[in-house]
Amino acid sequence: MIYPVSPKPLGRLGAVVTGIDPLEDNIKTAQLHKSFDPVLDKLIQYKTSTLEEIVADTAEAFTAVVASEVVEHVADVESFIKCCYRVLKPGGSLFITTINKTTMSYALGIVVAEKIMGIVPVGTHDWEKFISPEELERLLESNGFVMETLNGMLYNPLSGSWRWMENTSLNYAVHAVKVIPPKESSSSESASEQRQKQPETSTSTAL
Repeated sequence: MIYPVSPKPLGRLGAVVTGIDPLEDNIKTAQLHKSFDPVLDKLIQYKTSTLEEIVADTAEAFTAVVASEVVEHVADVESFIKCCYRVLKPGGSLFITTINKTTMSYALGIVVAEKIMGIVPVGTHDWEKFISPEELERLLESNGFVMETLNGMLYNPLSGSWRWMENTSLNYAVHAVKVIPPKESSSSESASEQRQKQPETSTSTAL
């Protein structure tokens, strides 16, 4: 499952993908685009919905969840992570991209991107909802996930492309794995100890 960015790249890799977005106009546009490709039309389905609205019907249904530029917009990040846990199969992967809560993220992500360059509309972001990698890791590990990978990201507005970097003070990406039920996890366990409990899984295909 992918939320809310385009699932077409995963579909082209052969993944069966469910794309969700709470805005009906976005879903209609996505439906139109995929209708021009008969292969993608079979592999991708779209739903006008939030993750919270489909949890009951999709428990442990997905191999992977991609939440790109989502958590900085939700009202309750921990509740969102709990929903991700519920829809993922054991050993499933959660991929999150978001914005760190730093002075740099305010300067570049809001002042420059919104007010000066107009890359996104003014008011798109609320700095108070930005979240640090440390806080995100705490929420993930207290809700049954182990964070496997953390990478910084940098957007080049001239080329319209992204690249990886070590610095996470602006944008960053996280890969976390569903390992054990949250109620069974012990606060004294280290991340490495939890990884040893992780079942084998393949994350090359998202359901």
